[in-house]
Amino acid sequence: MAFNHLRPGQHDALRRFCVTTVTHWVLMPPSSRPPAAVLERLSTIRGRQDRLTHTEHLPARPGSHADWPSGIRTEVVEAAAALGMERPWTHQARAMELALAGRSTVIATGTASGKSLGYLAPVLSALLDGTEAPNGRGATALYLAPTKALAADQRRRAAELAPPRVRAALYDGDTPVEEREWVRQYASYVLTNPDMLHRSVLPAHTRWAAFLKALRYVVVDECHTYRGVFGSHVAQVLRRLRRICARYGAEPVFLLASATSAEPGASASRLTGLPVAEVTDDASPRGDLVFALWEPPLTELVGEQGAPVRRTATAEAADLLTDLVTEATRTVVFVRSRRGAEVVALQTQERLAEIDRRLPGRVAAYRGGYLAEERRALERDLHSGRLLGVASTSALELGMDVSGLDAVLLAGYPGTRASLWQQAGRAGRAGQGALAVLIARDDPLDTYLVHHPEALFQRPVESTVLDPDNPHVLAPHLCAAAAELPLGPADLELFGPSAEPLLHQLERRGLLRRRAGGAWYWTRRERAADAVDIRGGGGAPVQIVEADTGRLLGTVDAAASHATVHTGAVHLHQGRSYLVRDLDLEGSVALVEEANPPYTTVARDTTAITVLGTDTTVKWGDALLTYGSVEVVNQVVSFLRRKIATGEVLGETRLDLPPRTLRTRAVWWSVTEDQLIEADITPEQLPGAAHAAEHASIGLLPLFATCDRWDIGGVSVPLHPDTGLPTVFVYDGHSGGAGFAERGFQRAGEWLTATREAIAACECERGCPSCIQSPKCGNGNDPLDKAAAVRLLDVLLAGAV
Repeated sequence: MAFNHLRPGQHDALRRFCVTTVTHWVLMPPSSRPPAAVLERLSTIRGRQDRLTHTEHLPARPGSHADWPSGIRTEVVEAAAALGMERPWTHQARAMELALAGRSTVIATGTASGKSLGYLAPVLSALLDGTEAPNGRGATALYLAPTKALAADQRRRAAELAPPRVRAALYDGDTPVEEREWVRQYASYVLTNPDMLHRSVLPAHTRWAAFLKALRYVVVDECHTYRGVFGSHVAQVLRRLRRICARYGAEPVFLLASATSAEPGASASRLTGLPVAEVTDDASPRGDLVFALWEPPLTELVGEQGAPVRRTATAEAADLLTDLVTEATRTVVFVRSRRGAEVVALQTQERLAEIDRRLPGRVAAYRGGYLAEERRALERDLHSGRLLGVASTSALELGMDVSGLDAVLLAGYPGTRASLWQQAGRAGRAGQGALAVLIARDDPLDTYLVHHPEALFQRPVESTVLDPDNPHVLAPHLCAAAAELPLGPADLELFGPSAEPLLHQLERRGLLRRRAGGAWYWTRRERAADAVDIRGGGGAPVQIVEADTGRLLGTVDAAASHATVHTGAVHLHQGRSYLVRDLDLEGSVALVEEANPPYTTVARDTTAITVLGTDTTVKWGDALLTYGSVEVVNQVVSFLRRKIATGEVLGETRLDLPPRTLRTRAVWWSVTEDQLIEADITPEQLPGAAHAAEHASIGLLPLFATCDRWDIGGVSVPLHPDTGLPTVFVYDGHSGGAGFAERGFQRAGEWLTATREAIAACECERGCPSCIQSPKCGNGNDPLDKAAAVRLLDVLLAGAV
């Protein structure tokens, strides 16, 4: 079963290869094999030579050292030397100097370049100075990470570099209640996340008064992840933090760490609201990196509308991971979805079991939604080296130190070039050479990239897109700020130019009240912060509970629950399959029972869009390109059951779920009837042409905006009532907008030209997932017209400015 994709006669050859390889683990350790040799091995066995579309070699480079700045404590210098860091890299020393001088700073250098030491050395030095202060507690520092795993990893780092008298403590959702009071009263270095800062620390700031009064530094790690609506929320949380600190007489210095990104100083300034110096020259050494682009082959199967079916990236990743694990090559596979991570781990375990029954236990999945004890156990096994292979979502993309990895497989483009390099950088962190392989999904963007390597290797990484002035984001944070401390006229500059008109709107709605002194007060009994979901999930997470035992398996975001844990859905958790017995939306609970159905489930939905207002319109000849506000009404109406092996549809089941309404921002383009005649597009062809162009443009937008296709949505209408013309919309999938559609509007010429090229260059005849079919389509990818879509985009682009 595990090797049913092999031709007859290949099974025994593969087993002989694997057994021979396993016997050579000790004789030939993984680090002794150059990454190019590992890639050659992967691409030649089992006839895979034609799957490699491009190989990029990034040569090794030496490092450049500097002296320790004079303000760094001797204890920190000695601890670093004991860990093998006799002198800092030049960029680390520069960041330390700026921090010691009291300047907010962002370090934007490559993965494994030592950003942690760049901010930890000045922070720990300040905390050590504080332990000698006469008032006892002395200086404090706050560390913010986007994930719990990263915060836990950074606490280990701090413990390695500082004596025990620097009291570092985690403060997150997993921290027992009895420990939280100790953290508030005694910890000098608190490691948490923006969610806890927003919901727990700021609303209870009087209980944190001693800590906040002494706050010297705020570290914002992996700040490039704070983009879109989430980033806009975090920007307002940081402004609320600055306001509360000022109330207690503190003005902390912000130290930010980012993956390499465009304009990191400007992005960090938008995030914090402060001037931020940037350190971008990476002086760390790097082993050579071999980066391969890999396209799975077409199969003999036929999919929707008769399109050829390409082998999935997850199946290809499971094969490659199997081969790498049998060679003792420590590998992480990054997969786009939680389900995908589970599938890759499960398929790899099955294939390894046929080779050696000791091997399956050395492979696991890692993803969000696991319980705290499950995550911690996996992290320990990963650090210790007990796990040779891990299939992970982006949860392991961030700066958690996993030294000793030899290879990274990316099962699909991660959405941005910044994430691509961040994930690829997980390997080779001990200084050895590394292999990274991007495995293309059957998707327009992935297909485009593996055949246009210059789009990855010759273009700079993206800027981080966020909009702190988004009224849908700012308004609830103004309420939260007023609940923390009454908002006065002096606070308006901190929250930006949109704050004052929003305050008057909130006053008219009865949420805030202005008193004689001019300050606005929160009027409700409930906590204002509880009404703000900074992750943009749109409600409380849905708990996934085993019906017969009451055991909590995990959670899923409220926004995703309709499509993923509806009644009848198949849910995977740590290699086991469950059927959803019931989705209780009011109770935010999905009851499941263990099962092993021979199918997967895919939700189908309907979407309608209304234009609320137009910001900007540009004429492209007779066509119109527009950016503005829209209302989107989406409803999950049914789900399909598909055979696991072939994707064949076994049946469709109706669902009775409420519609969801989203007010957001969109870019759209309209063409005239004369242009349709010029393009030789008949009324019968128009729906398929517009639908295909919509799908492909959604797939290609992540190349030009810091997003992935799951951040955005689209609708195509042969005759839209608000425009009176055939119109294609692409919108931000977050309330109030996230900046992605705006970036699409700004770069529409490049974006839609790449869309046209991706459709025209695809080798299929009528359209396939590599060009115009979408995994998100609620209409089952029907109708679609590939040839007419190319003609439609040709006539649109003919007038592009």
